Amino acid sequence: MLRHTLRASTAALALLLPFAAACGGEAKAESSSDLSSVTLKVGATGWKQEEAILKFAHLDNTPYKVKWSLFQGGDQQLQAVRATALDVASSSEIPPLFAAADGKANFKVVAVQRAATLNQEVVVPKGSPTTDIAGLKGKKVGYVQNTTAHYFLYELLKRAGLKWSDIDAKPLLPNDGLAALNGGGIDAFASYGTSIITAHQQGARTVGSGADILSGNFLWSARDNVLKSPARRAATADLIARISHAYAYVRDGRQAAFAKVIAATTHQPVAQAEKDFRDAQAQQPTQARTIGDDTIASQQKVADVFTELGALKSRLDVKAFWSRELNTDLKKAL
Repeated sequence: MLRHTLRASTAALALLLPFAAACGGEAKAESSSDLSSVTLKVGATGWKQEEAILKFAHLDNTPYKVKWSLFQGGDQQLQAVRATALDVASSSEIPPLFAAADGKANFKVVAVQRAATLNQEVVVPKGSPTTDIAGLKGKKVGYVQNTTAHYFLYELLKRAGLKWSDIDAKPLLPNDGLAALNGGGIDAFASYGTSIITAHQQGARTVGSGADILSGNFLWSARDNVLKSPARRAATADLIARISHAYAYVRDGRQAAFAKVIAATTHQPVAQAEKDFRDAQAQQPTQARTIGDDTIASQQKVADVFTELGALKSRLDVKAFWSRELNTDLKKAL
């Protein structure tokens, strides 16, 4: 019954696209047939879970083309957007701040994806005597710069009565951080996602978590040229909605089957992959939503923390790079 519902939903989404594109004088010239010429260059972090879950849920048959590219972090995705190598990026609330800090952003945040904040941790290697964040004073601590790891590490240090200057902070990419952690180059590492999963497989232990620090708002950012085209806007809204429907499809009794897909990429035991997926969806089901004042305010709070930290040179008004232009299309598609 659910498969039938999803197929019907997919058909409905395809039907919505020409209607979404038919608002305004220029938009009336476009129709659903225009979507066949649309190619969206879309970023993914860690592994291409969005692409994989769309295929698993049989929702990858888009009437437009999607070219996925893999990055180690959302910060790199936003850099690719700035370089016009990507059209659409997915990230936490943080990378768009730094990508827009020079006031010359060529993108807008167009949608929010609510998702779990698990596997956002500070870890120490096997055998480390450090048991908590306070124990990091004077230690070499790796972190993924301008990402959630940067943010929650700073907040955890504050909660432990430490300043950023109390640690020897080392900005590292996830893979480089893992290598440094295992090779003794750093005493602890703040990271997320697959790198944290791998760290635990290698014996690392958690000393701090960002689970209750992060908002759970993950942002979809689109290059300005996407917003200028009704067809590309409609395709972007459709893709974001399909991903939400795909997660719902898996949550409806297919976690064990999808865990095999996850495990094949992350090299976890299937049972662990299933537990991690269930835990994440229990904490916060992955679901897109349209932009509201609350989502903008949430990122402003994060921006103000980075100003306090000194990572941003001056206060940033985040409203300047948010757009509600996708709200109507996305609401229909969802």
